[in-house]
Amino acid sequence: MDHTDHLKLLSKGIPKPGGEWGEFGSGNGAFTLALAELIGPTGTIYSVDINGAVLNEQAHAIQRRFMNNAPKMQYLVADYTQNLDLPALDGVLMANTLHFQRKKGTILRLILDYLRPGGSFILVEYNVDRGNSWVPHPIPFKSWEVLAQECGYKNTRILARRPSSFLGEIYSAISYKPGNGD
Repeated sequence: MDHTDHLKLLSKGIPKPGGEWGEFGSGNGAFTLALAELIGPTGTIYSVDINGAVLNEQAHAIQRRFMNNAPKMQYLVADYTQNLDLPALDGVLMANTLHFQRKKGTILRLILDYLRPGGSFILVEYNVDRGNSWVPHPIPFKSWEVLAQECGYKNTRILARRPSSFLGEIYSAISYKPGNGD
């Protein structure tokens, strides 16, 4: 996958620039670059990863790509499975990271608390039942729909699908925190 694929996976879930977004388990920033492009310089991204070195790589990549036209970036070296000190967010992105967690419910409820009413949660995940050592606990979309609802999210739907030579297919889905009349 390349930057164009990342944009296609996210673009239907981010229809307008701006807002305050969190990206949890952001790694070296492949999806951070796409998120930054979509929300533009009026937005803010709280990029969270446990590895400070990859966040440093990500900061350099953002600077090279956007120069002075990037969203406001806040880099947090932290474990997203623990409580974080964040403002209320318009959206959270988790791309290729939730599959490392066996017990997803507690994390998803924690993330729900970070979202503003009506805020969106975008998941990028492999659409398979069985993983491997690099993707130990994938969550196919049908299972994601059920888990998202159990954890308090509403209106879960597929945003996009892309073929993956690694595990067949990768999808993006969006779910929302109830609010604003929901």
